[in-house]
Amino acid sequence: MSFILTEKIDSILKITLNRPDKFNSFCREMALQLQAALDDARDDKSIRCVYLVGTGKAFCAGQDLAEAIEDNGIELAQIVSEHYNPIIEKMRAIEKPIVCAVNGVAAGAGANIALAGDIVVATSSASFIQAFSKIGLVPDSGGTFYLPRFIGLQKATALMMLGDKIMVEEATQMGMIYKSFSDETFVEESWKLAVTLANMPTKGLGLTKRLLNESLNNNLTQQLTLEGELQVEASKTYDFKEGVNAFLEKRKPVFKGE
Repeated sequence: MSFILTEKIDSILKITLNRPDKFNSFCREMALQLQAALDDARDDKSIRCVYLVGTGKAFCAGQDLAEAIEDNGIELAQIVSEHYNPIIEKMRAIEKPIVCAVNGVAAGAGANIALAGDIVVATSSASFIQAFSKIGLVPDSGGTFYLPRFIGLQKATALMMLGDKIMVEEATQMGMIYKSFSDETFVEESWKLAVTLANMPTKGLGLTKRLLNESLNNNLTQQLTLEGELQVEASKTYDFKEGVNAFLEKRKPVFKGE
C-alpha cells in the first residue's frame, strides 16, 4: 500500500501522508516511503519546491504506537534512528524550499516533522501537540532542537512537559509557524505559496537554507564568512543574472532555478 502519495505538478513535488484511518500516524513502511520521496525531491533537478500535507482530518498523529508495543514490535531506538532522524535530516538538507501545509492535528513526531519544514502554514482548525509526555516518552524528531529556538526555552519546556494542545492562532502568535489560513481557503492559499516559491531563484533559496542551518551552530564571525562565500556562489547562477537584467530592464524576471 502507498502510505505516501507523490504527484509532480509543474515544478512542485506534492507529498501526501496517506494513512487517514490512523490519522496519518507512521509505521515503518510509511517512514521509509517518505524518505524515498524526499530523496526523489533532492535528486530531481526539475523539482523546485516540496509541498507536504496530510490526507483526511489530520496532518500526522506521530508514531503508530501499536508497532512499538506489540509482540516482536520494532524497538523505539530503531524507530527513532531509522525512521524519524533520517526524515528530519533529509528535510533540512534538501536545498529547495519545503512548505509544510498542516491540514489538521499535528501531534508528537508529526508536529516536529511539520516544524522541520522551511515554511509552515496551517488551516485555522489545526492544532499542535507535543504529546510525548502523555505516554512517558521524550520529544524526538528534532523537537528539542527547533522548538526552543522558535518560541524560547521557557515556552518550549512547558509545552513539552505539559503536552498542551496549541491551536493555530496561538501557534502563529508565538512564532511556531509562519501563517494560518481559514479552512475554506487553506488548500488554495497554501498551494499558492508553494507556486510562488517554485518560481523563485531555487539555488539562491537553497543557499539561504544552508546559511540558516549553519547559523544554529556558527558564531557571528563564522556566519559572516559563510555569507560571503555563499553570496559569491549565488552570484554565479543564471537566476542572479536574470534578476539583475530584469531589474535594469524594468520587467518581471523569469527564473529557471539555475
